[in-house]
Amino acid sequence: MRNAFDRQAPKKAANLSLNSELLAEAKRLKINLSATMEKALEKEVSQRLKAEWQEQNAEAINACNELTEKHGLFSDSYRVF
Repeated sequence: MRNAFDRQAPKKAANLSLNSELLAEAKRLKINLSATMEKALEKEVSQRLKAEWQEQNAEAINACNELTEKHGLFSDSYRVF
């Protein structure tokens, strides 16, 4: 699946509200908050885009599955397993 965003796009500041104890521990452990948030957000966006695509294409996916169940695959006669 292709990237959902341009990795070379400029950074933009954002304000977040975080659990104060979690933030203090992250700072103590020298965790890069921006990099960590970007990775987590990339994963979440990817998962939601996948779910959105599946929902938008559910009818076609179901039709293809029904056709395969009814008629099999074109390659079935050539498979040796």
